[in-house]
Amino acid sequence: MNKQRKISILLIAGLASAGMAAAQDQEKKIKRSDLPAAVEKTVAAESAGATIKGFSQEKENGQIFYEAEMTVSGHAKDVLIDATGAVVEVEEEVAVDALSPEVKAGLLAKAGKGKITTVETIKKRNKLVAYEAKVNTNGKKSEVQVGPDGKPLDHEE
Repeated sequence: MNKQRKISILLIAGLASAGMAAAQDQEKKIKRSDLPAAVEKTVAAESAGATIKGFSQEKENGQIFYEAEMTVSGHAKDVLIDATGAVVEVEEEVAVDALSPEVKAGLLAKAGKGKITTVETIKKRNKLVAYEAKVNTNGKKSEVQVGPDGKPLDHEE
């Protein structure tokens, strides 16, 4: 192998490693024992009666967040908590049948020919800001969102 090719391979390998490290810095799985005390207190309150599936630590815009994934009464619930223990966001699965006609119509319109598989509410700082549906279109998975009124959002939540 010539010298230039070896250098190219090493450079590509180095960039791939750096990219993987950066991705891991963004979100990593952690144990409950790794949670700060304030976050643990919030997790205990939010997960009452739930089965905890796991925890992760995320870094967004230089700020550290903790996510608790759980199952409550048979449906998924993810709680995003800041380092002070404040709940930042809650995504909770809801039954499609429980949606208002406006929200259901809005999601179906955005899904187009796709099939809605699950729907979640998105609450930020305890306020409902959106509904998000997971959509399967001929084996391709995507997500669509509408506001609490079923109308399109100006930006994704």
